[in-house]
Amino acid sequence: MKSNSINMAGKEKMINGYKHIHYVRESLSAEEMITRSENFYHFLNSRRSVRHFSDKEVPQEVIDTIIRSAGTAPSGAHKQPWKFCAVSNKKLKSRIREAAEKEEEENYSGRMSERWLKDLAPLGTDTNKEFLEIAPWLIVVFKEVYEVDDADKKQNNYYVNESVGIACGMLISAIHNAGLVTLTHTPSPMNFLADLLERPKNERAYLLLPVGYAAEDAVVPAIERKKLSEISQFYK
Repeated sequence: MKSNSINMAGKEKMINGYKHIHYVRESLSAEEMITRSENFYHFLNSRRSVRHFSDKEVPQEVIDTIIRSAGTAPSGAHKQPWKFCAVSNKKLKSRIREAAEKEEEENYSGRMSERWLKDLAPLGTDTNKEFLEIAPWLIVVFKEVYEVDDADKKQNNYYVNESVGIACGMLISAIHNAGLVTLTHTPSPMNFLADLLERPKNERAYLLLPVGYAAEDAVVPAIERKKLSEISQFYK
């Protein structure tokens, strides 16, 4: 077994031959933690999925930073198995809409069960996906099911779905933090996205997010989130 050397003066450790740096955490009182967590909850609780977008432009710098924020997510063995493709090209957005609506028409006309359609009814969703053209940006998230090294050989990625799912949650939070809105759109199947964006074979489409400002007349369903007692169980 390899020994671990410690250099606290430089706040570094060598573990299995790899350098580890000292983690500096912020010291907060119990009161500060309570206040912060409550404020953050109320901030996230104001987030809504929006289907009515403005075509007002969003600077690419904002999209850059949002994607960087998503890229801070934890991942299996730190493989970071994600790619975020940001689309603002109008012709390409039109092609994405056309392909997405084709799949959705098949979903609503036969693939979805009656129960599924009933559950979707309160959300006011249908086969019309005009937001894919109106929103100034589309972020298409791809998962890398495996890596390809410099020798063009396959290398494993680990916990890919879990890792990309966490990154998407952080992406959605970053979008909300920027004062923008989005919608988790998952046209199924989504193979057309890899084709239209000419992605490599090791990538699979995971999620499609229109990103922009809410339209002035935007509305959202009058629905409520589950209470804490419905989504948690405490063991003391």
